Amino acid sequence: MGTDGTGFIELDGVEKVFDVRRKAGLLRREKHQVRAVDGISFRVPRGEMVGYIGPNGAGKSTTIKMLTGILTPSGGRLRVAGIDPSRERTRLAQRIGVVFGQRTTLWWDLPLIDSYRLMHRMYRVPDARFRVNLERCVELLDLAELLDVPVRQLSLGQRMRGDIAAALLHDPEVLYLDEPTIGLDVISKAKVREFLRDLNAERGTTVLLTTHDLTDIEQLCKRVMVIDHGRLLYDGGLAGLHEVGESERTLVVDLERELPPIEVAGARAVRVEGPRQWLAFPAAESAAPLVARIAAEYPLVDLSVREPDIEAVIAKMYADRSAV
Repeated sequence: MGTDGTGFIELDGVEKVFDVRRKAGLLRREKHQVRAVDGISFRVPRGEMVGYIGPNGAGKSTTIKMLTGILTPSGGRLRVAGIDPSRERTRLAQRIGVVFGQRTTLWWDLPLIDSYRLMHRMYRVPDARFRVNLERCVELLDLAELLDVPVRQLSLGQRMRGDIAAALLHDPEVLYLDEPTIGLDVISKAKVREFLRDLNAERGTTVLLTTHDLTDIEQLCKRVMVIDHGRLLYDGGLAGLHEVGESERTLVVDLERELPPIEVAGARAVRVEGPRQWLAFPAAESAAPLVARIAAEYPLVDLSVREPDIEAVIAKMYADRSAV
């Protein structure tokens, strides 16, 4: 997936090594090398939305910093829209947007609108295009009442929406999102996800998304890459990730009365509380035949299907890998 030669984002054997000095006694320090990114290769075609996930320290943010030109790779080849980010960072800046969830690109003491006006000048966005983009972002991200508020007075969720708008005012072709929904409430998260879906559908913006909130990935990305210790463990669809991690979905069944654990082919009872029972079955399998069998054999009142927790799937992948 995404391995053809037409990648808008292209990485070939990219490495990033940091020299770290560690104490080795009272006065002595030893130089130690940390390989944050260890020979990663992938292609992202124009217009694709890709989830880039892994535990803290896996190398996700280091990859994004190399893609933006903030860091220079120690080895390998990296191109974004045919540009080497570290050599032509200013030229690339016109074509990319970046949102780091933990840090803001907005001016702390200025009202939100003043940050946007400054970006209008910095990126030399034509006036008409700036107005259209600003109006669209303000409407879809619900920023109208926040434009005159100094950034330092905004809540985390408000600031995050403000940062996403700031990253899009110059019509970037690619958007890097590093934890864009961190600290947001449920409504703000839904708003941001809907906005990103529309942006990708309407403008074909290429999106690379790192997140700990795996609902972001499930709702936005058809393709997911899993990174650990600087190496790519998995690159493919969500369904395939479930298969690799042997994940399970859960069928929550409400019966007319309390009964012993349900016994049907293709599932196993994992919990019973009065008339409610929980059955686990492989995530790659359809729930329909299972539901039909239960309905035929048991006094069924209601049921629902719960999707697997991708974090558990990834944890299983790591466990299997470290056991090898």
